[in-house]
Amino acid sequence: MYDPNQPYGNNPHQPPPSYGPGYPGHGQRPPGPTPDGQRTNAIVSLILNLLSLVACCNIFGIGGAILSGLALGRAHAAPERAKLLNVWSWVLFGGGLVLSIGTIIVLGVNGAFDE
Repeated sequence: MYDPNQPYGNNPHQPPPSYGPGYPGHGQRPPGPTPDGQRTNAIVSLILNLLSLVACCNIFGIGGAILSGLALGRAHAAPERAKLLNVWSWVLFGGGLVLSIGTIIVLGVNGAFDE
């Protein structure tokens, strides 16, 4: 017979307490980079680095595209390494973009675009 005053573990017909959905081991992934997120990040970085290489003559886009390709290949095998490669590909993209904008500003101040 069920006794509501009896604590867990003393009644063999009562299940043990649940820890809820957030407890590790209940289908939850541990924190950290996911392979799908790293693949998406690498694809976006690869496209933008190649686009900056073609459209803005960003020579750093070559290195960024290479690092993005490497990150894309390592997204499932080594997600932490892929994350590091993605970060450096974005750094190269941003650095090249800053240098391109700086060059345009310097040329504009010096009158290179005047007729």
